[in-house]
Amino acid sequence: MAYQRVFAIVLDSVGIGEAPDAAAFDDVGPDTLGHVGEFYQGKLALPNLAKLGLGNIRADRPIAGVAPAVNALGAFGKMQEVSAGKDSMDGHWEMMGLPVKQPLSTFPEGFPKALIDKIAAFSGRDVIVNRPYSGTDVIHDYGEEQMRTGALIVYTSGDSVLQIAAHEDVISVAELYRICEYARSLVNGPEWTIGRIIARPYVGPDKDHFTRTANRHDFSLEPTGPTDLDRLNKAGLDVIGIGKINDIFSGHGITRGYHNESNMDGMDHVDEVMASDFHGFCFTNLVDFDAMYGHRRNPKGFGQALMDFDQRLGRVLANLKDDDLLLITADHGNDPGFRGTDHTREFVPLLAYSPAMAKPNQTLGIRSTFADLGATILDNFSVDGAANGTSFLAQLSTNTHEVTK
Repeated sequence: MAYQRVFAIVLDSVGIGEAPDAAAFDDVGPDTLGHVGEFYQGKLALPNLAKLGLGNIRADRPIAGVAPAVNALGAFGKMQEVSAGKDSMDGHWEMMGLPVKQPLSTFPEGFPKALIDKIAAFSGRDVIVNRPYSGTDVIHDYGEEQMRTGALIVYTSGDSVLQIAAHEDVISVAELYRICEYARSLVNGPEWTIGRIIARPYVGPDKDHFTRTANRHDFSLEPTGPTDLDRLNKAGLDVIGIGKINDIFSGHGITRGYHNESNMDGMDHVDEVMASDFHGFCFTNLVDFDAMYGHRRNPKGFGQALMDFDQRLGRVLANLKDDDLLLITADHGNDPGFRGTDHTREFVPLLAYSPAMAKPNQTLGIRSTFADLGATILDNFSVDGAANGTSFLAQLSTNTHEVTK
């Protein structure tokens, strides 16, 4: 059958174990879900994800607290990334049929003086820090100096990102966005090609009380070719982006977008879209797992966010129509039990469910690229793609594979 509406929810950074090429990224040993489960000592309560088959994905190496379902309601598997990076942009673009084949620019020693000088000249402000840094640590360590001097805090990470932090009372959000837009214009190649420029406004009276606000905005590299969102849009389907989806794809192919204040705000938007009359694809990113807990190496908060999402997932499952399809996955890992503060190269989970699924409790196996997700969505709507992925749509209707043991 063809589903009239497809909902894909990306649990940003919720990886499910080391990818085969993890060593190439200096990421031997990460396991986001596994290590969060271990931290909770079997008390990680994810009943809705479990009944869809989360625990069945790797039944030979269970996630503590997430037992394999005897008869999973959905189909389950995992996906391997082929893109050259492990950033959100790489993961989402690949899901939508556009793998990132060439590594983007990274700056482990900080950004070149020529680039920093241009940003300083345009903004009329000094630039401080200019090196890899944790986002929360950098405002703790330099936020008061930024407030006192009006400088820009510029920093990076292991990913292809240039982040600019400023206190909202010192540099308005509008001004910060204008500076980031200019920085974006400088790094689209060929000398420097950076995946994302991220505005990181914060508030608070002093270093012990600074908090980053929901006015974060990602200025992403324009997609280097058409994506499955463009293809769906061109075919006349509704394409709805929730969370940072609109930023990641620079608005390309999206007919309606929602900004998220938090994971729960994002789920409110999912509920709103589910209650509306649309025909097409709703693509959601929930970033708190990554921004609030993964990068901060906070397994307790990460696990609580998973449990909070699981509760809201119950409402989604109750409201799905027979001709709706739900897909749940992630874009990379960010193991709070791993060293450092960067993303981790991992498999990502893949869950699929519809109330009308003829034969649930089946494995989708190990998908060789994230692009299989987009290929499946295109297949459902009979839209031609770029042949970068393989559809698993038929497996959602017929039980052609044995359940993973």
